Amino acid sequence: MTASTALDRSELEGRLEQYRGELTGYCYRMLGSSSETDDAVQDTMVRAWRALDGFDGRASLRSWLYRIATNVCIDALNGRKRRALPMDFGAPSAPVPESLGEWRTDDPWVEPMPDARVLPAGDPEQVAVSRESVRLAFIAALQHLPPRQRAVLILREVLCWKAAEVAELLGTTVASVNSALQRARATLAAQGLDRSGQPAPVDDAHRELLARYVDAFERYDMSSLVTVLHEDAVQAMPPYALWLRGTADITAWMLGVGIACKGSRLLPVQANGSPAFAQYKPSADGVLRPWALQVLTVQDGLITGMVFFLDTARVFPLFGLPDHLPA
Repeated sequence: MTASTALDRSELEGRLEQYRGELTGYCYRMLGSSSETDDAVQDTMVRAWRALDGFDGRASLRSWLYRIATNVCIDALNGRKRRALPMDFGAPSAPVPESLGEWRTDDPWVEPMPDARVLPAGDPEQVAVSRESVRLAFIAALQHLPPRQRAVLILREVLCWKAAEVAELLGTTVASVNSALQRARATLAAQGLDRSGQPAPVDDAHRELLARYVDAFERYDMSSLVTVLHEDAVQAMPPYALWLRGTADITAWMLGVGIACKGSRLLPVQANGSPAFAQYKPSADGVLRPWALQVLTVQDGLITGMVFFLDTARVFPLFGLPDHLPA
């Protein structure tokens, strides 16, 4: 009798689902897309279920699943344009006033993801590391890496696998894994991404900053808003390619083309390990309707980035948000 027939298939089928959460986090980091992540995880589970009779137990079920998920993600990434945020395309920030331009849904934008889908529960230190590795800047930077380098960096530096374990998963050598990791680190450094520091604590000062942001935005008080923004803060609005830098351009935009946002309400959500808010904008009938999912970046006590994801028909259901708020 082979090892595979000795294993209880029904038990293995039950254990597969235990790994869906962490596989979701892994595939999201690989793909940068919430919609593609769901497809990749489901594909991984289907492939694993079909191949269970061939699972011989020599590797752990977890590493076997990660091998399948890695192959699924690499297949999905081959020949595809990298995902990005508007400021990652190399074009300068737009002057103000400037039209929004074309709604570019065909461009492969980095997409937001609810924290509950990608962050583990339990050890605070592990949660902190995981939170840093799903922030929008890190997800966007990962997209600059070739798929196998991306897998190596995530497995080694985010999931803390040993080099030998990654080499076995990828069917390569430890030397090749170490070389790929070195190249991946160099690419991230060239993108200005530094993960060596500790994440900003969610303390009273952090909460007060966000409360001031919400108050200023809901009152549409630009004088108050700039007090919580870094002078070089960046604002982007995918799926438009437009992005703005600096408090002068941001406030000019808010009081110009963006004036329709006056009277909005913000609901707090958990996205990408960062402070985030669902923005509901007044409509002609007085009802507040979805306008954007705002994901903020906070550094050194100020807001340095605001990404407004405007594809609310897809994003709001992902976060379980209502389709309107009463006036």
